[in-house]
Amino acid sequence: MSIEVDVRHEFPGFSLEVKFSAPQGVTALFGRSGSGKTTIVNAVSGLLRPDTGRVVVNGSALLDTDSRICLPTHQRRIGYVFQEGRLFPHLTVEQNLRFGRWFTPRGIRPRDGHEMTRIVTLLGIDHLLDRRPASLSGGEKQRVAIGRALLSTPNLLLMDEPLAALDEARKEEILPYLERLRDETKIPILYVSHSIAEVARLATTVVVLENGKMVRIGPAAAVLADPGTVPLVGVRDAGAVLSARVMKRDVGDGLAELAVSGGRLHLPGITAPEGALMRLRIRAHEIILATEKPGNMSALNVLPATVTEVREGEGPGAAVGLICGEDRLLARITRRSVHVLGLEPGKPVFAILKSTAVARQDIGTFEERPLL
Repeated sequence: MSIEVDVRHEFPGFSLEVKFSAPQGVTALFGRSGSGKTTIVNAVSGLLRPDTGRVVVNGSALLDTDSRICLPTHQRRIGYVFQEGRLFPHLTVEQNLRFGRWFTPRGIRPRDGHEMTRIVTLLGIDHLLDRRPASLSGGEKQRVAIGRALLSTPNLLLMDEPLAALDEARKEEILPYLERLRDETKIPILYVSHSIAEVARLATTVVVLENGKMVRIGPAAAVLADPGTVPLVGVRDAGAVLSARVMKRDVGDGLAELAVSGGRLHLPGITAPEGALMRLRIRAHEIILATEKPGNMSALNVLPATVTEVREGEGPGAAVGLICGEDRLLARITRRSVHVLGLEPGKPVFAILKSTAVARQDIGTFEERPLL
């Protein structure tokens, strides 16, 4: 399961030119407003016919201007989830869900209720089936909208800023379901967002856009820990993504012990069982660097690392890329500290992180389970 996009299109005062391919999972299109994210989605869905381009999903061409292929939107078998749920207010949740089945070709439409039951269970909406949209929270509406899209048996799921209209509490409600969707289905997902927190939690592959051009692409862990990405995501939001295994959930003081490739971390707020694989976002400005292993301090997390890159900004800051075990880390420190510590590629250091520095919204799950 994969997606290939090669699109060029001219607007007055704006030129879009992108080419990328991504494997199964969540491919996040990230960039500031006006960078071209929605234009790409419209070209993939068929709402826009680009000047030239090619869009291939799972080996099937939806668009190929050279071969004069341009499937109409209703034949592309794409599930589209917008910022708002756009549910039919006069229908119950169950009726809204069943509406999605009508867009499934008859030859592959499930005849029993197994698929309906599976998706309802996956999204945790079984208790909502008899209710109408007006009585649902924003997060519940979005889960129903996702279920409706999935029941159309799509080859690709497009999610255009699906959490943008929700407050933080509702985002935290729906994010675990999006993680399950990523980990438990084979459907490739093209996810548009300007929130680096969402991208860090969900993305398998990240495509960074700026002024209609692709400036970065790769696995989420590699792109987000790249010092060159810092100006694109902002110095306060820049950070790395690590995989961690829960070793001890609570040792009596509210902290859990997690294993990463470079050592151990002690963090609060971990509710996953022992053995679970977690996904952590470590913000660059929360990392302190030392050239000698520190002692007698309050910070509990000290990881040995090696500097891979130092990139100084125009202001007082610098981004330092690190390798820690098999993981990439990113530190945001001052240029003065870079020179005082003599930081350069290959220099061994210690990365120090307070236990309270990892926010709850920066802790996600990454399931190791067979795809359904």
